[in-house]
Amino acid sequence: MPKTLKIFSPATVANVACGFDVLGFALNHPGDEISIALSDGDAIVLHDKTPYSLPLLPEKNATAVALQAMLNALQSRQGFDITFLSKIMPGSGVGSSAASSAAGVFGANELLGRPFTRRQLVEFAMQGEKAASGSAHADNVAPALMGGFTLVRSYTPLDVIPIPSPPIFAAVVHPQIEVRTSDSRKILRQEVPIKKAVEQWGNVAGLVAGLFTNDYELISRSLHDVIVEPVRALLIPEFYAIKQAAIDAGALGCSISGSGPSIFALSRDEETAQKVAQAMRYGFDRVGIENHLFVSPINKEGVRVSE
Repeated sequence: MPKTLKIFSPATVANVACGFDVLGFALNHPGDEISIALSDGDAIVLHDKTPYSLPLLPEKNATAVALQAMLNALQSRQGFDITFLSKIMPGSGVGSSAASSAAGVFGANELLGRPFTRRQLVEFAMQGEKAASGSAHADNVAPALMGGFTLVRSYTPLDVIPIPSPPIFAAVVHPQIEVRTSDSRKILRQEVPIKKAVEQWGNVAGLVAGLFTNDYELISRSLHDVIVEPVRALLIPEFYAIKQAAIDAGALGCSISGSGPSIFALSRDEETAQKVAQAMRYGFDRVGIENHLFVSPINKEGVRVSE
């Protein structure tokens, strides 16, 4: 068995409009890259080569917290050295802490001879998410580990379902403002009118059915969030203008990626996704907000050993 591996863990889009805390998908890029090695001691030692001043105390770092949860399940005192080589910008809304958590447990699992399946690793990675945001949600870590679209059917017990999908391309625009996941969760209403709840779970069912049956029109009709998006949109300048620009450019649907501030749109093909991306970028450019743009197919593999 190797003693050192380099791991790539992809960015993810959570919620996918209507599926708050239960739906997500993986992107090809951007992502985290770490080097992880077995050590002779029993400590998790962290090193940071990224520009983001990541927390290096194991109890404060999402990667180390997730890895420690896995080691506890194994009743193991094996130590690891982890170096963060590149990092998704924290607070970007594309699963920064999830990528870190997934990378750590996946890399350690590989080095230890794969005692757990990817699906089993989700529960450990969720503890890294809890350390980062205060909530042990799985809608980012599940697609990061398993690839493609995933549905969290249940949290107690955890039940994660992979969802097949037709060819789909995502355009994501990240305005250079920070929205902390913990803050964006605090503003959500704790009670939902039954009428809106019925509309929302109809859209979740429709989206899952559309992905399974390759029905782009059904996917498009279902990419609507009537509960979370109206609240979180207040934190993102020009959100509704950018959303409309994406739809006008041919997107199947457009919404907030995770807790924001990134905005994603789904399209049938790469050519349309590129047009949609430029339309979304223009919405931020015209009000002077610097932004990063990327277009990606759905990443069906998830976290992996990199070259």
